[in-house]
Amino acid sequence: MFKPAVRTLALALATALGESYAADGVVVIGHPTLRQLDLETVEKIYTGKLIQVGNVYVTAVNADVGSSVRERFLQAYLKQDEGRYTGYWRVRRSIGQGKPPRELPRSIDIINFVNSTPGAIGYISESDLQPGVNVLLK
Repeated sequence: MFKPAVRTLALALATALGESYAADGVVVIGHPTLRQLDLETVEKIYTGKLIQVGNVYVTAVNADVGSSVRERFLQAYLKQDEGRYTGYWRVRRSIGQGKPPRELPRSIDIINFVNSTPGAIGYISESDLQPGVNVLLK
């Protein structure tokens, strides 16, 4: 009886530490006209359940499949891995419920897209953050 409780506590602690580390390494950025977002809103945007924040239509972009920043984003912000996320979008697309966010290869491409596209949001490694970039969630 004691061992399962210890195992559960250890798993919860490892998960919490891993999520904290991943979230600290990835920041959600947005067009300068957007205000800060909460985790629930970001999750809804990246799963196609929310396309408008206030009066602004939102355009999300992803990092490329297989990139470490995308893996950390999916884990920390969406609590998913690549397989679940792409599978989710495959189903949504097949039933006519939208298409996944566009993918851009480099952080600078994401920054440039977000800064030049009203309503755009994306995510980058915190180490790639530049002065003047609008951070929506970290």
